[in-house]
Amino acid sequence: MIKYVKIIDNIGEYQCGKLPATAQRLDASATTEEMMRKSAPIAVILCAVMSLIMCMKAFASKSMVVFLPAVLGGFFLGFLFLIIHEWLHAIVYPGKAAVTIGKLKGRLVFVALASFPLKRSRFIVMCLLPFLLGMIPLILFVLSPPQNTIFNGLLFGMACMGMISPYPDVYNVILVLQQSKNTDKIMFYGDDLYRISL
Repeated sequence: MIKYVKIIDNIGEYQCGKLPATAQRLDASATTEEMMRKSAPIAVILCAVMSLIMCMKAFASKSMVVFLPAVLGGFFLGFLFLIIHEWLHAIVYPGKAAVTIGKLKGRLVFVALASFPLKRSRFIVMCLLPFLLGMIPLILFVLSPPQNTIFNGLLFGMACMGMISPYPDVYNVILVLQQSKNTDKIMFYGDDLYRISL
């Protein structure tokens, strides 16, 4: 079940499912702010990849392939799609899981919150599925003729937002791969991630 809440004040209120006695907390950041700081290098790497792709397209065509104001427009469209980013997280959960989507109070950040055990592979899909919002415009950008500078700019801006915004999700996947087994289930509880060994 997915529900939308306009403003989310307390993450713990929505991530407080039934934690099995066998659950073990993953060694991770204690707060959302610490997690964002520790995962920042992933964002830097993703920015570098996007810059490299832009440079390769410009070098191959020997021309400016984007109209810069259109890139800003693409960033704005990508920002609007952040709510879809959260829905992509949410649809991976089974129907019996309670998933809440909303904007964090005082921040321009949307979240999908759930406290339900998922198989490790399904948890990884849940984390990485929003990359679709970056991959689709990125592929179109690469394939688009270089003279379509306005269209290319919109696509590149959307691709940047879609490819870079999931960086905290990549951090969670790295933690899960490092600290759990393939047979484990993974769930959020409060600000923490837990593994449940079967």
